[in-house]
Amino acid sequence: MPITDILEENARKYANDVCLVEVNPQIQEKRRVLWKDYDLIQPTSSFWYRREITWHVFNEKANRFAQLLMSRGVKKGDKVAILLMNCLEWLPIYFGILKTGALAVPMNFRYSAEEIKYCMDLADVDVLVFGPEFIGRMETIAESVSKNRILFYVGGDCPSFAEDYDKLTSNCASITPGVPLTDEDDAAIYFSSGTTGFPKAILHTHRSLMHACKVEQQHHHQTKDDVFLCIPPLYHTGAKMHWFGSLLSGSRAVLLKGVNPETILQTVSREKCTIVWLLVPWAQDLLSALDRGDLKREDYQLDQWRLMHIGAQPVPQSLIHRWKQYFPNHQYDTNYGLSESIGPGCVHLGVENIRKVGAIGVPGYGWEVKIIDESGNTVSQGEVGELAVKGPGVMKCYYNNPEATAEVLHDGWLYTGDMAEMDEDGFIYLVDRKKDVIISGGENLSGGNRELHEQV
Repeated sequence: MPITDILEENARKYANDVCLVEVNPQIQEKRRVLWKDYDLIQPTSSFWYRREITWHVFNEKANRFAQLLMSRGVKKGDKVAILLMNCLEWLPIYFGILKTGALAVPMNFRYSAEEIKYCMDLADVDVLVFGPEFIGRMETIAESVSKNRILFYVGGDCPSFAEDYDKLTSNCASITPGVPLTDEDDAAIYFSSGTTGFPKAILHTHRSLMHACKVEQQHHHQTKDDVFLCIPPLYHTGAKMHWFGSLLSGSRAVLLKGVNPETILQTVSREKCTIVWLLVPWAQDLLSALDRGDLKREDYQLDQWRLMHIGAQPVPQSLIHRWKQYFPNHQYDTNYGLSESIGPGCVHLGVENIRKVGAIGVPGYGWEVKIIDESGNTVSQGEVGELAVKGPGVMKCYYNNPEATAEVLHDGWLYTGDMAEMDEDGFIYLVDRKKDVIISGGENLSGGNRELHEQV
């Protein structure tokens, strides 16, 4: 079952329920919108820039973009790249691509112009959707990347070398395209830095995306009443796959632009968020602000906040100890995963296992895990070896790179490159890394890309 079917079902069952909210404290004026949007997208705060859409509108926007793509010749198996900052349009565009049978290709907003071109060529991208933050970078490569490609621009004042997404989709039909999809169909390409610093194109099927939905909901028990606060970038598998739990439960999510502690607590309070995914630096900054008295817990409505989880990097035990002093009733989980394993969740701590903070956890829902030696044999308990994972979320391959694929995929097992050991209770601890990797903004980056990236 493709995840597009879940969206269609939510649009039928929860048509008028708000599904996505965009909050951007950095913008205080209203953005220009088309007349058709006034009843659908309404800023509801005079202070923060805020928009929201319902499940019905979400599905309609996805359908309109799908119809636009198909009217321009996009067909099953083509590739459509997304180069956008987090915004309300991001996910409907992603689903519009999937509805055509084309592959969604999210791109890192940190990429330089040269990296954008490289990744478009690597993934055989046919269409690029980009936003205002990337006009400068796109101008330098527009002539070369526009050859035999379509460029759509999302935002006001469309540059001359692209076509206006808003104007074009407003005139498209909102009916479902009806392209048949199966679990085995290719669905998306994500990029990951390799040991040389050059991105690899990671190919996933619809089965991977669907399994990510199930993993998130199984691990964090999301219901229709939950509200998920999403801060990390949606191009990253982590943020989007955590949101898939909201998709499967039909619940609301909030896309927040900003990571300072006051902004996070204000958003949790105002939007009544119940689940928040933080990176270690953000959690540390929030605790430091509370310790200094810059923020006071009692100034915010936080009683509904039930779960804080962290992924992408090791979590100090001291951080969670401090966190529980301020938020004693919070559940806590940490998630481990790679873009090659469709993001977080192939290993996770589990909300009931806070005593094991420091471990990445146990095999996630539907996943198998083993620790192996250089010959691929499972090591004894307590011995260090390479972590390998197997499950429905393992990538199909590195796109157009059979040599690199053969290095990491063995009989359905993904060799992660992380060195680990297992304790007597079956909990896995990371102890080293086979490759030279830097963690920045929740991403694993090769040392060769050190100069190209900065903290989110």
